Amino acid sequence: MRHTLPVTPQFYVTAPQPCPYLEGRLERKLFTALDGDNAGQLNDTLSKQGFRRSQNVIYRPACSDCAACMSARIRVADFRPSRNQRKILKRNAALSREANRPWATDEQYALFRRYLDSRHADGGMADMDIFEFAAMIEETPVLSRVVEYDAPAAEPGGGRELAAVCLTDVLDDGLSLVYSFFDPDRARDSLGTHVILDHVEMAREAGLPYVYLGYWVPGSPKMDYKARFRPLEVYHRGAWQDIGPPERHVAPPHPLTNEPIAQQVARISLPDSFAPGG
Repeated sequence: MRHTLPVTPQFYVTAPQPCPYLEGRLERKLFTALDGDNAGQLNDTLSKQGFRRSQNVIYRPACSDCAACMSARIRVADFRPSRNQRKILKRNAALSREANRPWATDEQYALFRRYLDSRHADGGMADMDIFEFAAMIEETPVLSRVVEYDAPAAEPGGGRELAAVCLTDVLDDGLSLVYSFFDPDRARDSLGTHVILDHVEMAREAGLPYVYLGYWVPGSPKMDYKARFRPLEVYHRGAWQDIGPPERHVAPPHPLTNEPIAQQVARISLPDSFAPGG
């Protein structure tokens, strides 16, 4: 009988480009492809080591002289919403949630465009057309869901309308929010916060210990909101640790902060399925 072993992932590094979070710095990403029958296992394992998925690629920052970006996750069992977060949940009590297979719709794209034009008109996704949007949603080699939040329409008898959307990966230890967007006209409803709070509840119901929020970047105003979800853990220097006081992470980068890329790759743990006989 002939057996075929999984191909060991090959890791690559992007060329330096301007950092989207901290002015005056350059970013590089370490990445590998997610494909084949073991894509889910690889996504689970690398997510625990600070990686994030984008379509069929999984990556993490590998900047030469900066280590500001840290993967962040909420510890579900210990999470209790703050007073303000409870108000947000109450304010959005009329929303209904539906988790669907990853399939893009015209309604989602229309909301996505309104969100970008209002919040990120000069961002890297500003020119994304409907085909690229569909690829972002649908090109997933792992277990993913599109979580939609509907709200009562503004006009009486108008039914319901899409208020927020989140592309979510289901990991073996949690839910990972890949990308979310919402109706910019509902800014006072704090829909972004509501989506995170609702994912904490979904994870709790499913018995999953974590909700992964992507990267927290101390010193970046657009990432400050993630530190409000306590208890929050960050992946720092090869281990998950409580975030502690956020201000303790704000410091100038040291030139000897990061290991060379080859050493970083050598320290990456892979699923047992990639080992001989796995």
